[in-house]
This record gives sequence, structure tokens and C-alpha cells, in this order.
Amino acid sequence: MSFSQELRQAANPIFEAIFDHTFVRGIANGTLQPEQLAHYVKQDFEYLNAFMRIYGTAIAKCERREDMAVFNEQISFVLHSEIHPHNNFCKVAGVKYEDLQGYPLAPAAHHYIRHMLTAAQEGDLGDILAVLLPCPWTYWEIGARLWEEVKPDENHPFYEWIDFYGNRTDSITARFCERLDELAEQSTPAHRERMKQHFILSCQFEYMFWDMAYTLQDWPVSLEVAHV
Repeated sequence: MSFSQELRQAANPIFEAIFDHTFVRGIANGTLQPEQLAHYVKQDFEYLNAFMRIYGTAIAKCERREDMAVFNEQISFVLHSEIHPHNNFCKVAGVKYEDLQGYPLAPAAHHYIRHMLTAAQEGDLGDILAVLLPCPWTYWEIGARLWEEVKPDENHPFYEWIDFYGNRTDSITARFCERLDELAEQSTPAHRERMKQHFILSCQFEYMFWDMAYTLQDWPVSLEVAHV
């Protein structure tokens, strides 16, 4: 069993919990509320900004041009392609994408981003791959399973979202796994355990991100000035 297969097996309960989460089921059933969709987009816009910054950190730690090219391609993908599923949510919610940008991070998104940034700054390329991998991997599996389960046509409110993630070959997950497996073979047992913990914690945060969007999570104490 490869290192990436070991990670996926260890995280399987989290993957299954994500697939069963009420937000993901709401995508399948087309039953999500506008405020839930808007909250997701607000948070994911900022999350993906952080993801691109981590790709930049990864490039700085690469020794091979092939690795640099992969991360550079992914920055372009986020900038130019991953806006499409956001636009689908915005269209259903009846809001403009531009109006959902620049919002403060909710707790789950804040903690997830800090987790990734810490691993990227303190670790090496293997740590970065391990901490980033759950995002594309879980989305690819969600999309593929919803595409097979729902078999949506263009009348489904989230057809574009399901089509984007589910009706394509997920080459980036495969490429990340292949490179992570190579690095794991060269790593110490302690380093492999650290990479595993990065991966598992990111999987947990992926679940928390869906839950944050569904519950409209915010910080517990409002700093708005009360009107007397």
C-alpha cells in the first residue's frame, strides 16, 4: 500500500461523514438556502486566496521545475476555473459574486487556513502536499459520487457545480499523490507521521468547512456597537 493510499484509508470515516453532511446532501437535493450558499462563497473565496499563497510557498521550496510547474498551473486553475462553481452558487442564491468578496473569516475557515500556513512555513514540500491534498481529493470524490448518484441534467440547480467537480478526470489529486508517495519513500518514520497528521487534520477541517457554511458559523461574540 502506498503512503497516499494509507492516508486515504485512515481518513475514510471523515470522507464518508463529509459525503453525508447536510450541506453536501443539499447540493444533491437542490435544497440549500441562499444565505448558506452565500456564506460558503464568502468563506471559500478567502480560503482559495490562502490556498494560492501556499502554492507560492511550495514553489519557493521546490527543487525541480516539474514541481514548480504543477503549483503554477494550480494557481491559474484557482484564478480562472474555480470561479465557475462559485458562480453557480451565486446564481442560485440570487447574489453577485463580486458582492461576496472581502469578508472576514469565520472560525472554521480561519483555523483551517492557519493550519495550512503553519505546515507550509515550518515544513518541506512533503508537508505542503500532505496539508493541501484533502481539498482537491474530497471535492473530486464528492463530485464523482454526486454525478453518479444524482445524474443531474441542466435543470438541476447545482448542475454546474456537480459537473465541474464530478464529470472530469481529477489529475491534480493523482499528481499530488504520486509526488507525495515519492517523498514519503525518502522520509523518516517521524516525518511520515507528521505528514499523516497534516492530512488527517485537513480532512477534519474540510468537514468543518461544510458545517460552517450550513450553520452560518460566525464568531461567538459580536463586536458591533449596541444601540442604546
